[in-house]
Amino acid sequence: MNPLRSSQWFGKKGKDGFIYRAWMKNQGFPADEFEGKPVIGICNTWSELTPCNAHFRELAESVKRGVLQAGGFPLEFPVMSLGETLIKPTAMLYRNLVSMDVEESIRANPLDGVVLLCGCDKTTPALVMGACSVDLPTLVVSGGAMLTGKFQGRDIATSDVWRLTDGLRSNHVTQDEMNEAEAGMCRSRGHCAVMGTASSMACMVEALGLSLPENAAIPAADSRRKVLAQLSGRRIVEMVREDMRLSAILKRESFENAIRVNAAIGGSSNFVVHLLAIAGRVGVPLTIDDFDRFSEGVPLLANLQPSGKYFMEDLYYAGGLPAVMQELLPHLHGGALTVNGHSLSDNVARYRSLNTEVIAPLDQPVNPLSGIIVLRGNLCPDGAVVKPSAASPHLLQHSGKAVVFENIDDYKARIDDPLLEVDKDSVLVLKSVGPKGYPGMPEVGNMGLPKKLLEQGVTDMVRISDGRMSGTAFGTVVLHVSPESAVGGALALVQTGDVVALDIPARSLNLLVSDAELARRRAAWKPEPSGYPRGYVRMYLDNVEQAHTGADFGFLRGGSGSTVLKDSH
Repeated sequence: MNPLRSSQWFGKKGKDGFIYRAWMKNQGFPADEFEGKPVIGICNTWSELTPCNAHFRELAESVKRGVLQAGGFPLEFPVMSLGETLIKPTAMLYRNLVSMDVEESIRANPLDGVVLLCGCDKTTPALVMGACSVDLPTLVVSGGAMLTGKFQGRDIATSDVWRLTDGLRSNHVTQDEMNEAEAGMCRSRGHCAVMGTASSMACMVEALGLSLPENAAIPAADSRRKVLAQLSGRRIVEMVREDMRLSAILKRESFENAIRVNAAIGGSSNFVVHLLAIAGRVGVPLTIDDFDRFSEGVPLLANLQPSGKYFMEDLYYAGGLPAVMQELLPHLHGGALTVNGHSLSDNVARYRSLNTEVIAPLDQPVNPLSGIIVLRGNLCPDGAVVKPSAASPHLLQHSGKAVVFENIDDYKARIDDPLLEVDKDSVLVLKSVGPKGYPGMPEVGNMGLPKKLLEQGVTDMVRISDGRMSGTAFGTVVLHVSPESAVGGALALVQTGDVVALDIPARSLNLLVSDAELARRRAAWKPEPSGYPRGYVRMYLDNVEQAHTGADFGFLRGGSGSTVLKDSH
C-alpha cells in the first residue's frame, strides 16, 4: 500500500503534528487511531431542511461501523445540503457551490478515502463533481427512496402532485382530497418514490460503478439500506489500500453505460446536465449528442412512474437495478470496473427480473421509445432535450402557434386568464428560465396547462423552455433549449403567433420565421439587467456555462488533485 495521505498530518513530528493530533484528541480518540489507519471522510448532506436526507445521521453510523470493522478511522463532516422541496429559487442554483464545498473540504483535510452520502436531487451530482476534482478513493451511498404513498386505496407518489394539482385547478379534485393525499404521500424517510431525478441519480452512480450493487433501489426504510452502508464502509477502506481512485472507474465506457441504463429505466432529463458536468470534472469527453446516440435502440424496461406505472419500492422487489442491467447487458460494456473491484457483468450475473410487469424483458419492453432525444434546429442550434417515454404519441410530430411567456412571472399572471388566446394545438413557450435567465435553471419547464383547457379535458400540450423539469414530471416537454434566451439565443426572439414545428422522430425543432425577420428581431433585442450585484449569485451569473455543456462553472472543469500546496501552520 502507498503511504497514507493522512500521514502528512497525523504522522508529522514537531509542532504541526502535535497540533493535528492534540486537538483531534479532545473528541476522545485514543492515540493508536492516528497510527497507520486509513482516514475515511464521511461526506454527509444531512439536514432537517433537506427532508429526503434527514435520516443520514443514522446512515452515517452504519458507514462508520463498516470503516471501523475494516481497520479504518472514520470522520464525518458536513457540507451544504440541497433540499429540492424547500430551497428557493431553485436547488440547481447551488449545485456548483456545493461541489466547491465538497472539493475543498476533501482536499484540505487529512482524508485517504471518502464515502459520499447523498439523496435529494442535486446532492448526488454535486458531491460526485467535487470528489472527481480531487480524485481520491471514493464510494457513494444513496439514501434510498421513500415507501410508496397511499391515497383512497391506491398507490401514489410525487408524479401525482401534478395530476392532483391539475385536478384541483379544473375542479375535479377538492381541497379536502388534496389534504388527504398530502398526508399519505410522504409516509417514510427517503427521496421521491418514482423514477424522478433523485432515483435517476442513484441509478446513475450505480451504473457508473461508484456504488455497491443494489444501492439504487433499496428503500430508505428497509434495514438492508443500513447493511449496504456498513458494507460500503468496509469496502472504502479496502479501496484506499488498493489505491482505487475515481479516475480508475470513471472511464468513457462507464459514462456510456450510464446513458444506456438511464434510457432503460426512463430516467430524468436532468440526468443530461449532471452527467455532462461530472464528465467535465474527470476529463472524459462527453457531449450532449452522446445522450441521443447511446440511448438509441435502448427500449424502456423499467415500468416506473412517470414513464410507466410502478414505483421504486417495486423496482427493488423485482430485482433492483442489477436485474435491469442484466437484461440490458447486450447493450453495456460488461467489463467496466466498479468500486467493489469486480466488473459490471460480474456484479449483475446472479440477478434476474422477479416481476416482468416491473422489469420487462429486452424483447418485450414497456415502450420501444426511451432515453433522451436531442433536438436541433434554428430554435436550438446547440441542442435541446426531450424525454420521449414521457411524451404523448400524438404530439411527437406537431406544429402550432406559439403562446409566449416572457418569464415565469408573466406565465403565472396569464396562464389561467380566460381571455388567453390559446387552444389545444398551441405551443406554450417560456423564456428566461435558463442557467443565467432565472438564474439557476429551475424545474418549471413542465408548465401547467391553461385552466380553461384543463376544463375541456386537455391533458398535454407541447411546451418549450430553456429551463428544466422535475424528474417526477411528464408530458411533451422540450427542455434545456441552448443557447438560452437570456444570452440572446433564438428562444428570445419567439413571438406569440409564430409557428413552431416539433418533430421528435426527426430530432428537429424549428421556428418557422424567415431568416430576415429573425435578423431584424435580433438587432432590436436587448438583454435584461441581472439584478444581482454581489455574492454567490453574481459569481454564478459570471461563470455558469450553458446547459448543453453541463451548466458547470468554466473554472471548475477538470481538477486540482489531492495535493495541498501550502500545508504548514
